[in-house]
Amino acid sequence: MFDNLRTFIDKIKPNFVKGGKMGWLQSTFEAFETFAFTPNTVTTRGSHVRDAVDMKRAMITVVIALVPALLFGMWNIGYQTSLHAESWPFELGTAASWWYCLWFGFLRMLPLIVVSYIVGLGIEFMFAQIRHHEVNEGYLVTGLIIPMIVPVTTPLWQLALAVAFAVVIGKEVFGGSGMNFLNPALVARAFLFFSYPTHMSGDSVWIAADLWGTDAIAGATPMGQLAAGMNPSASALDMFIGTIPGSTCETSVIAILLGAIVLLVSGIGSWRVMLSVVLGGGLMGLLFNAIGANAYMQLPFYYHFLMGGFAFGAVFMATDPVTSAQTNTGKWIYGFLIGAFAVLLRVLNPAYPEGMMLSILLMNSFAPLIDHCVVARNIKMRERRALRKEVQQ
Repeated sequence: MFDNLRTFIDKIKPNFVKGGKMGWLQSTFEAFETFAFTPNTVTTRGSHVRDAVDMKRAMITVVIALVPALLFGMWNIGYQTSLHAESWPFELGTAASWWYCLWFGFLRMLPLIVVSYIVGLGIEFMFAQIRHHEVNEGYLVTGLIIPMIVPVTTPLWQLALAVAFAVVIGKEVFGGSGMNFLNPALVARAFLFFSYPTHMSGDSVWIAADLWGTDAIAGATPMGQLAAGMNPSASALDMFIGTIPGSTCETSVIAILLGAIVLLVSGIGSWRVMLSVVLGGGLMGLLFNAIGANAYMQLPFYYHFLMGGFAFGAVFMATDPVTSAQTNTGKWIYGFLIGAFAVLLRVLNPAYPEGMMLSILLMNSFAPLIDHCVVARNIKMRERRALRKEVQQ
């Protein structure tokens, strides 16, 4: 089958090269060709490594790592709706069957994913054609992450606007994939939060009963309850498993950890960033425990790892190789500050209990400076060692 496909692509390829009948679609053709097959071009000069794992293969690995959180998120959409819906087809407080919950969540999640990919890839292809460049493959991951980090009730037109803003303003104006300094998925989330706050926060945005035209009671998240001065009604185990209201695919720490294993084994995700985010958040949580001025400060530090987007951000967004620090020392500093600022924003800002998004975007901005300071320090240390050797000689 693959041989036949390869033969067919080779047969029509001359029509899409420069000078061919459809040469103006060269970028689009190359995008589909390299998606299906590893490019046969290699570097011919300078230092290089020959490897079949190109950028598209790396992005596909990240997509695979996202699958556990995606599937659990779909199921949890149906589960939360079945617990909170007040009319047909659910009975209030009674969970529907596992398959029904998954199917319900799939139907509710599919339009978000479709809109994200159609709008985002459409813009990516347009910019590639205008610039006569290859289509950037980074949106393979971004297009899936964006629907995974928004409330299930997000209107499709708002999602389309957010995707367009993230791709154009957060990415393409800087040159496309590899040139942006902010995580595009978080740019989309920030756009939605500050442009349409009533659709991104509160207790009513997490329940998808509107798909069947049913009524539903509000579903408060643990972080929303803490921000309101109440203790979380969900246990630590519930939050670890993910059977709580929240953004579509951010609730299950177990599913996110499965994705983290895939990223770590494949070498795509940085264990330094993941670990340092946890350390930064844990130490800041312990510091607030020592102060203990209010209920949020007295919350056990490890609860911060289980609530909101902390785990998802630490695994899938803080580790973005484009927007994170590049040096090993810089990764430790970068991740530590993300975790620390995330908890700091949660506890000290009642108006915005989820601090992970702003924390990562903030450190995206400082990542180049962190790397610069690390490199400059290493250069000075080498100069001092060289000077000491000269004096000794």
